[in-house]
Amino acid sequence: MKRAFLLVLVGLVVGCGSPPPATTEGQAPAAGQSSVQDDVSQKDIVKVAVGSPDHTTLVKAVQAAGLVDALSNAGPFTVFAPVNSAFEALPAGTVEDLLKPENKDKLKTVLYHHVTTSALAAESFTDGQTLGMVDGTSAAITRSGDEVSIDGHKILGSVKASNGMVHVIDAVLLPPAK
Repeated sequence: MKRAFLLVLVGLVVGCGSPPPATTEGQAPAAGQSSVQDDVSQKDIVKVAVGSPDHTTLVKAVQAAGLVDALSNAGPFTVFAPVNSAFEALPAGTVEDLLKPENKDKLKTVLYHHVTTSALAAESFTDGQTLGMVDGTSAAITRSGDEVSIDGHKILGSVKASNGMVHVIDAVLLPPAK
């Protein structure tokens, strides 16, 4: 009887043990948070932008900068999302130049100037408020009644995301010169 119990116990331990370590040779790297398929929960910031026909240029920029996973993470983030016409208003060739692989760091800096680490609703902004942006610089909020602007550019609307807030803006925010 003892022997049968011991065999069952050994069988359980071996059967319930951890699986052998997986090999990474020849395997694709693990995908990040953005690869999680979820059509039920509230959309994260990236999925909000991807679902907007007015933000295709922003989505291309976020992809080119390699920031899709970062902006899909838990956050919280507040993103000031320029519409396509805001990118079109930049000097000719600016967007194309920023999207080049060799300008990835420059593109990241521009995009980081559109993000702060908090989930801030438009109603919470106060006139004269200063926001610390991810690029290490600041942006100024102005408020006149219900109209809110950041660095002089109007917030056109806001969308709550699962990992923060997206504020649609009418211009590309350029970081101050260093």
